[in-house]
Amino acid sequence: MSELNNHCGYAAIAGRPNVGKSTLLNRIIGMKLAITSHKAQTTRHSILGIKTLEQGQLIYVDTPGIHERADHAMNRYLNRTAKTVVVDVDVVIFVVEALRWTREDAKVLGLLQERTMPVILAVNKVDQVNQKEALLPFLAEMAERYDFAEIIPISASNGHNVDALEKLVLERLPLADNFYPEEQLTDRPEKFFAAEMVREQITRRYAKELPYAVSVEIERFEEKGGIYRINAVIWVEKPGQKAIIIGKQGGALKIVASQARKAMEQFFGCKVYLEVWVKVKKSWSDDEASLARLGYSD
Repeated sequence: MSELNNHCGYAAIAGRPNVGKSTLLNRIIGMKLAITSHKAQTTRHSILGIKTLEQGQLIYVDTPGIHERADHAMNRYLNRTAKTVVVDVDVVIFVVEALRWTREDAKVLGLLQERTMPVILAVNKVDQVNQKEALLPFLAEMAERYDFAEIIPISASNGHNVDALEKLVLERLPLADNFYPEEQLTDRPEKFFAAEMVREQITRRYAKELPYAVSVEIERFEEKGGIYRINAVIWVEKPGQKAIIIGKQGGALKIVASQARKAMEQFFGCKVYLEVWVKVKKSWSDDEASLARLGYSD
């Protein structure tokens, strides 16, 4: 394929927490690369999703939500990761929620105004807008806030206008040969996704009971004879949090492990044997060394 006809580059998916960035990435790629939940700040790492089309290759980067709190090492890491990503991309997809504009949205926009790449505003969750006539004034308001390259209403959950968004992104990528093989969908190893699938079950099950100070570390990841054997450690900061996750006679932990195992078998396409433990390390999420060991590093 001649590079004169082929577009290839990076597009960051940016926005405040819980606006549907990970759902959008999963919809575009056609598989679940990023874990999702209704809890804000579920995404903790930048994840590449690679989409190869006849016209070129789009490399999407899902980022943690940019938020106002910076009084905690984990929060600082999340903001730092998101800000670093939007420096080195060709296009930014700025995701906001239809009919809602917050201080954190303004914070993200302020960051993007410091860059020179085109910014496409994706107004998400339009399927949840009951009074459609209210959408046009909101889009007009957004157009006054910044000189966006495009403004497009979408629904990441049902796919409305996502193909059109992808076309707008592709048109703004530079002319270049593809960076990745056509069959590659992400840059992350399987071990990473195993940890994220365990963490997703915890986040969904304990959205109210537990704070964000929960992480998952894979201590064993082996494949033999078409079977994956995985040992995972769930790290928490307090004994009480450990008790919540384990539950009465270990019942709650068994449910988390069972649901995570099923998700892994669907993702990896093979049988999975999963063992899970819960361990306590005080204030790991506010300790830079612990964050680095668990993969939260620049």
